Amino acid sequence: MFFLCAGMTFDVAMPLTLFAVTMISMLLDKKVEKKLKFTFEERDFRIRDAVFLVATMGIVVSLIVFIPQIALMIMFLFAYSMLLFMFTYLFSDFETHRAKMFCLVFLAVSFSAATISLISFGMNSTIAHGALAFYCLFGFTFLALIYEVTRVGTTERWFLAVLPPASFVCLYLFFGGTSLWFPYLLDLFGVVFAVLITLYLGSLFTWKTSLIFVGLLTVMDIILVLFTGSMVSAARHVSGLRLPMLISVPTVPAILTKWGVLYMSLGLGDFFFAGLISIQTLRKFGRNFAVLSVIAMSISFFVFETFMLSYEWRALPGTLMIICGWLPLVLWKNKTLKS
Repeated sequence: MFFLCAGMTFDVAMPLTLFAVTMISMLLDKKVEKKLKFTFEERDFRIRDAVFLVATMGIVVSLIVFIPQIALMIMFLFAYSMLLFMFTYLFSDFETHRAKMFCLVFLAVSFSAATISLISFGMNSTIAHGALAFYCLFGFTFLALIYEVTRVGTTERWFLAVLPPASFVCLYLFFGGTSLWFPYLLDLFGVVFAVLITLYLGSLFTWKTSLIFVGLLTVMDIILVLFTGSMVSAARHVSGLRLPMLISVPTVPAILTKWGVLYMSLGLGDFFFAGLISIQTLRKFGRNFAVLSVIAMSISFFVFETFMLSYEWRALPGTLMIICGWLPLVLWKNKTLKS
């Protein structure tokens, strides 16, 4: 049923999701900033780099509908796998007991996935290959655990960095068409990648380049969504691949359509956008004001989403919905500091 308040239809699930993911990215930034800065040799994006990044994003979105889906799938699986491998490798120099726990988690995941695929989804060639792949991953993880027990030292471990991307690819390939993948695993990986992308790129921006980047990105998003429609076409083109390029949550309160409960979706780029400006706000004005800015962004998104649901707008630029909560607050803060 439609939940009405003064004639308006609204949803709190996606604004709360935006708030939670943005807060996770912001709070983790302090823990990873030094290592990422050291990895990138203290390099920051210059203005031309920010402009080039926005231009590249616009070109890719405009051309993505012309790329075959199989090529997109391979490209994104490779990019996501490399992101998982890189982050795991960079932070795999933890203590031995944590490495053992890390291995035990993937032992449980791989064995459970292999067993569930055989029991729940029936026996056929695809499922059999999936079970074999997961049992092989289980064997590799077991060997990694044995090696970790006898290993001396806590430097980066490549054999631990292999486990997350291998698990992700196997889960996507053999569970991507099941109800387990959508919405549960899809949203789980969506959150993980949204946070990792934010932390990775957020370490390269300064306050000045962030302002230029978010301004240009918002303008580009408005053009691609409201005028050319390229963003909507690109989303439709890749939606059938069920790649974690967005996070989809059911509306709360539930909004029923003839296809069932309505799901609201938000792309990882919008989560990165919110995470980036929250991290820069944290560095510029401190933690309390940064948390307040995240709350303002979430409220702004809620208001826009309410109008979108109530008046049946098909799509709105997520960056615009977010920045309208952040920008007035930052302008007020700057004015206060100057006075």
